[in-house]
Amino acid sequence: MTHEEKLDRLAEVAVRIGVNVQTGQELIVNAPIEARDLVDRIATHAYRAGAALVIPFFADDLIQRARFREASEDSFDFAPAWLYEGVAKSIDEGAAMLTVVGTDPMLLADCDPARIGRAQRAMARAMKPVRGLISGFATNWSILSFATPGWAKSVFPGEPDPAARLWDAIFEVCRINVADPVAAWHAHVATLRARCDALNARRFAALRFNGPGTDLEVGLADGHLWAGGSATSKDGTACMPNMPTEEVFTMPHRERVNGSVRASKPLVHGGALIEDIEVRFEAGRIVEAKARRGEDVFRALIATDEGASRLGEVALVPDASPVSRSGLIFRNTLFDENAASHIALGQALALNMEGGCDAARGANESLIHVDWMIGSALMDVDGVNADGTITPVMRGGAFVI
Repeated sequence: MTHEEKLDRLAEVAVRIGVNVQTGQELIVNAPIEARDLVDRIATHAYRAGAALVIPFFADDLIQRARFREASEDSFDFAPAWLYEGVAKSIDEGAAMLTVVGTDPMLLADCDPARIGRAQRAMARAMKPVRGLISGFATNWSILSFATPGWAKSVFPGEPDPAARLWDAIFEVCRINVADPVAAWHAHVATLRARCDALNARRFAALRFNGPGTDLEVGLADGHLWAGGSATSKDGTACMPNMPTEEVFTMPHRERVNGSVRASKPLVHGGALIEDIEVRFEAGRIVEAKARRGEDVFRALIATDEGASRLGEVALVPDASPVSRSGLIFRNTLFDENAASHIALGQALALNMEGGCDAARGANESLIHVDWMIGSALMDVDGVNADGTITPVMRGGAFVI
């Protein structure tokens, strides 16, 4: 297949499997300006699927960088709440959402971390209505990626055609290169569902992670549920929130996380690169935190609000996943989280608790939800049963349950 044929396949899979556009439904598409060609194809397939209207919003990384370099100080406490209120209204009325990401991870490397932190907090507050609807699956939604030039250069520095290399990797891990991508995705979803069923049947009280720099016990929320692969919106529409996806995940108890953990891969957040994160939890809260690079950005992140220093998600990913097998550090959380088991700071997800989020049963609340990777081929994971006995779950990064 040519690159154009594969790009068209990606658009079709995003519409049919990812967001699963329904007849008569509006589709909101958020994308970097460089992804215009992909968005055109997404619109074509969405209209073929019966979409009533495709509404694109394009972002420009260079304009974002100009703000952090040149704007007055007052700018960084501002976010367009009016925009997100409108988007929330559309979602509440049934619009689907598809987000295309591809930010250059080094975009803001030379910008003031304090400004970045303030802008992130302002944006998180403005986006809270949308985030609540999305996390509660008020509608069908999905996220996929586009190989922008800046992102590609950060993954393949010095390569003569970094974008081509990155596109090859995206097509491979998103199952675009197989004979029937739609069928391949359906089979993959079935595998993830079976794994969730096995974990839900166990009703573990906690998970224990042991590996280099990590000795961590993550207590699980009362009434927690494992999820993975596809999800179902409130109106019964199945969608694939992340493409690619290799994780099964559930809800930690906000007050029952203890021990130390070391990141196994870099975290890119707000256009900044954060490397070699190490933290220690006591009674669910981060009490010590450091990073070799981007520590100021990480500290600003966990200071967003009270819940930002607590966990809202814990996820298990086999080290043999296609993303891990690629051997690449994508510097993009959507991909890198599917190469390794991970934890997420901040907001818990409603689909991970019977009856939805309930603080009394351990659900965390925050303006943020940020995943970072802790798993590897050297990581062991045990399930702690209610009676204190141990059940092996992963050995050397592979499932044994």
